[in-house]
Amino acid sequence: MNFLFDTDVPFEDKALDVFSFQAKHCDLYKQYLDLLHINPSSVQSIHQIPFLPIEFFKSHQIISGQKNIQTIFFSSGTTGQSVSKHHILDTSIYDESLTKGFHYFYGDIQDYRVLALLPSYLEREGSSLVYMCKQLIEKSQDSDSGFYLHNYEKLATILSKQHSKKTMLIGVSYALLDLAEYFPQPLKNTIVVETGGMKGQRQEMVKSELHSILKNAFHLNSIHSEYGMTELLSQAYSKSNGIFQTPPWMKVIIRDPQDPFTMLNHHQAGGINIIDLANINSCSFIATQDLGKTLDNTHFELMGRFEIADIRGCNLLVQ
Repeated sequence: MNFLFDTDVPFEDKALDVFSFQAKHCDLYKQYLDLLHINPSSVQSIHQIPFLPIEFFKSHQIISGQKNIQTIFFSSGTTGQSVSKHHILDTSIYDESLTKGFHYFYGDIQDYRVLALLPSYLEREGSSLVYMCKQLIEKSQDSDSGFYLHNYEKLATILSKQHSKKTMLIGVSYALLDLAEYFPQPLKNTIVVETGGMKGQRQEMVKSELHSILKNAFHLNSIHSEYGMTELLSQAYSKSNGIFQTPPWMKVIIRDPQDPFTMLNHHQAGGINIIDLANINSCSFIATQDLGKTLDNTHFELMGRFEIADIRGCNLLVQ
């Protein structure tokens, strides 16, 4: 699968190859195309590719191919709420996407110590975010790198230590706010990456307000953000002002919120569709419930979520 991450091959060529593969080998996606009366051979550009509503990860096993399932990622959810399940056939593809994506945005992982503040995620099984951070912690090969559950004092002490490496603090929003409230301090040579999520621990707030609080508490010029989800094996990152950038094997396309099969131009707001080529063994073409707009071919801005899940097209496959 090296072609997925080969930047010498045009993105559209790779995406069309993956589409052709999944149209044949992903049973659910094949059913979806059949019910839309779409002949895969007629699809000649990425703008003709139908995007599978993300809700199907809650109700179906979405796999492309015949290999054994190596692990399953589960989304978070409240009691009684159905959760998304991403069946992973080859964790090495996730690992390669993560490592190359990190290098693309931040450089060599061994130049960092990685501190992960993810209490709500560590307290459940199957979190893709925990898996991601575990890989980064191990690859950093630094004795300070690790997970921190609720011991904010210990984490604050480690953050205050002079260190030869750069520090990356990755945290869920409410836990970073707790740290900022209890142990504010100037952080030097440190990147703070928030992954979103109040998880019912604090009142929701707009991202600009969250970042302002964190910047003031830690004396930083900017707060970074990570955009990822259970259903994707790649991540986009924002280094400032809430503007996200995708790695070369991931692309955001905006759909008309009133017509999910019509795509919009840059700077027009709508539903976020994502092509993630690392999803080669599930489905690479996902219609999310997020709202946003693209600024160019690699940058996009988040604008919230649909108040009512945009599930147009889902009823095509109701059993």
